[in-house]
Amino acid sequence: MHEPASSRPAPPLAAGITSGVIAGALWGLVFLAPQLLRDFTPLQMSVSRYLAYGLVAVLVLAPRWRRAVAPMQMADWWTLARLSLLGNLLYYVLLGTAVHWAGGAATSLIIGLLPVSVTLVGARGAGAMRLSALAWPLALCVLGVGLVATQALAGGQDGQHDLPTRLAGLACAFGALVSWTAYSVGNARWLSRRPQISSQDGSLLTGVVTGALALLAAAPAFLGGSDHAGGDWLRFWGIAMVLALFASVVGNALWNRSSRLLPLTLVGQMIVFETVFALLYGFLWEQRWPRPLEALAIACLLAGVYGCTAAHVERRRVQD
Repeated sequence: MHEPASSRPAPPLAAGITSGVIAGALWGLVFLAPQLLRDFTPLQMSVSRYLAYGLVAVLVLAPRWRRAVAPMQMADWWTLARLSLLGNLLYYVLLGTAVHWAGGAATSLIIGLLPVSVTLVGARGAGAMRLSALAWPLALCVLGVGLVATQALAGGQDGQHDLPTRLAGLACAFGALVSWTAYSVGNARWLSRRPQISSQDGSLLTGVVTGALALLAAAPAFLGGSDHAGGDWLRFWGIAMVLALFASVVGNALWNRSSRLLPLTLVGQMIVFETVFALLYGFLWEQRWPRPLEALAIACLLAGVYGCTAAHVERRRVQD
């Protein structure tokens, strides 16, 4: 006999939100990497990060490999392959290209549309919060992205690229937005279907699959020679390992936990913290304060998250 839905304990919102915020802080580091490695291509940065992710995942899973993969079916492996391509390799190539061509702030704030895109998809699920209750928070997110995109097209981000290049960079940023939206929704739905796979193991198994896919792209990424010195390569692989450990292994595990504890309409809002921390790291790297439009955009994004969270808390209170 099934227990009535109203009598089941609700997942703790605070734990899910905390996990989402920390995951965003770790993911924000990936926006800084293209600034640190401008002499390397986006494909090289993507492949190196995910080769390192796969290596770390295999080493961590090795002592308990059989137990970790026991719940996995062939369909699960195919799902992880699709999710790894969308949310890791393709996403990071598009992201790196966008940072190079449109600037880190513009790219991170376009990725700030993820709360809107994920929420729009999540609102189509059964029992999801009505979009009318989230209208003003989503409008604030759109306004924030529009403000910084306007500045980027005006040349405010940097003077290194002409208008067509900046437009191409913004197009890559929107491509990354679509890619990661598909990943986020698909990952949340896969985790809900496979409760016997822990959030940590889900992250590590994703790393194994992502590493295998990165191997296929290693030849076109690194063959052909380069003028990089040994010290450049050491810094390159060091940054790749840092991103693999913190952004991929730890960050993805925290994101999986957040995805399990929060409804999709609120999970989407947690992604904005990746944007906020990416901007913070970028401003620190450039040693400057945010420009007025950037500061206003950040305020709009954070206000949108607050409004969406408050709506979910109120809904939970009424249901309880």
